[in-house]
Amino acid sequence: MLTMLPPPTLLETERLILRELTPAIYNKLFRSCSERGIKAYLGLATEAEFKEAKRRFDEGTTTYFTSFKNFHLLDKRDSQVVGRCDFHTWVPSHRRAEVDYTMTSDAHKNKGLMTEALRAVLAFGFEHMGLYRVEALVSPRNVPSLQLLKRYGFQKEGLLRNHYMVNDVLEDSVLFSLLLPEFEALKATWVQQQAQPNS
Repeated sequence: MLTMLPPPTLLETERLILRELTPAIYNKLFRSCSERGIKAYLGLATEAEFKEAKRRFDEGTTTYFTSFKNFHLLDKRDSQVVGRCDFHTWVPSHRRAEVDYTMTSDAHKNKGLMTEALRAVLAFGFEHMGLYRVEALVSPRNVPSLQLLKRYGFQKEGLLRNHYMVNDVLEDSVLFSLLLPEFEALKATWVQQQAQPNS
């Protein structure tokens, strides 16, 4: 399907393969593949999801100074797309990007898979993309997401009022950030935990 393109970056966790989705792959998918093939590759279950993906492609995935780095989450057991974890609004010149994530498969929710995925994506961002700052914007009512960010040491910076539109209603966002020194300190604790003998 995607011949003559460089192979995507693959990250691996205990239960997941994270497959990079580049602008070149998006272009190839939407210019050369059928709707059925696009849905299968991206893990889109409904016509509405397909239309949203096509809208994003049609409107452009990059601008003159921002880009993105997307990863699909594939279950190792059957290669099914179960979610995604993305860096968007990536501004390389300022070494910052916003992270976004979602589980698209209800059957795979509440199993700690996004905890695995975010760890791998954060490591990739800080260690390979040259990021110094990762931002996250979350609804004040999204308790699982708030807990996930706390687990990874994100610091709350403030509330953005009427920040985004959901079903024609403006809602607030809580702004969090994680800086490179904070990530490095967190990573050091992971190394220490791995070095400890099993109890």
